Amino acid sequence: MNRKIQFGLIGKNIDYSFSKKFFTNKFKNDLKYSNYEYLNYDLTNIDQINNLFENKNIAGLNVTIPYKEKVLNYLDKISEEAKQIGSINTICFESGQRIGYNTDIYGFSETIKTNKLNNFEKGIILGTGGVSKTVSYYFQKNNIDFKIVSRKRTKIFISYEDLNNEIFDKVLIVNCTPLGTFPEVNSFPNLPYNKINKTCIFFDLVYNPSETLFLKKGKMIGCKTVNGLKMLEYQANKSFELWLKTIN
Repeated sequence: MNRKIQFGLIGKNIDYSFSKKFFTNKFKNDLKYSNYEYLNYDLTNIDQINNLFENKNIAGLNVTIPYKEKVLNYLDKISEEAKQIGSINTICFESGQRIGYNTDIYGFSETIKTNKLNNFEKGIILGTGGVSKTVSYYFQKNNIDFKIVSRKRTKIFISYEDLNNEIFDKVLIVNCTPLGTFPEVNSFPNLPYNKINKTCIFFDLVYNPSETLFLKKGKMIGCKTVNGLKMLEYQANKSFELWLKTIN
């Protein structure tokens, strides 16, 4: 029996994983990949990643919350773009080295393009985790003024209370928090929705459910709304491209 070539996802409490279903279907539907499999690696502590690195059958890994930033210290090299972002979601193994990449930025950029989200002048990022850094990088790279919202005000972040003083006109509002994710479908970011006008865009990185309460509220205002599913598909396919380069 042929040895399976393994890929997988590192995270915590990841039974819901988009990635496992996506790649399992991808491998099942193409004979070229019949010897590939994709597994979840649910780690209670990032230190457990060292055990995974000893498994020579693993040809590539994805990384999700809460390890997108913590994993940086366990890699031999990090791509220049991922270094600038400060967050990685893809690990390749090449010449005995563990190399980190960020394909989330590709997924986010492509979703912006394909949905023609170009009619905005400012950005507001809800949340401060690894994917928030990716969205921040996108705004910086495109010279778009933006603010990051945290539950507590700091020198870098504003708080949700501060949003009462914001002018919500032609703003791209990106939800990088897990609020609204199944099964907690009744939760949503605490924004002053009555101050937001229909020129704004609601982009929710949550994809399950496909329309969160956050997006429903945006739609009621008359705003364009986008969920995170396409971004996930784009970043997953880009990860796969990187892995194939190291195993073929």
